[in-house]
Amino acid sequence: MTKILFVCLGNICRSPMAEFVMKDLAARAGMDAQFHMESAATSSGEVGSPVYPPARRVLAEHGICCGGKVARQLRQDDYSAYDLLVGMDSGNLRNMRRICGGDPEGKMHLLLEYAGRPGEEVADPWYTGDFEAAWRDILSGCQGLLDSLRAEM
Repeated sequence: MTKILFVCLGNICRSPMAEFVMKDLAARAGMDAQFHMESAATSSGEVGSPVYPPARRVLAEHGICCGGKVARQLRQDDYSAYDLLVGMDSGNLRNMRRICGGDPEGKMHLLLEYAGRPGEEVADPWYTGDFEAAWRDILSGCQGLLDSLRAEM
């Protein structure tokens, strides 16, 4: 089983969207039993908060439920617990490396690398207000990630 942790700043918009989009894609591909997906934050500011309503709304518009999800913070031991740690932007990656004590096994990546867009970031809709753009980027990255993992199996 491949364990994937999606990470963003607060774990209320981008990373939970990626978690639930990836779960949906894996289920539709009949591969959900081969993966375990979760999400976390690099900051502690939203710990215990539910998915932000506009993010929940965009997921629901696409038939994806994220009920019960509450934000949690990334921990150092997550590095050994997961096969991949996928950040949404370069600030996330920097903080992920700080929290986990580096990335000696090369497990940390930006989501849009998997969409063939290395170095590009999923803009934070908390600040931009553009949850549709975040949805499109996250969907593209998750589809690419699933394709990449499928090719490895």
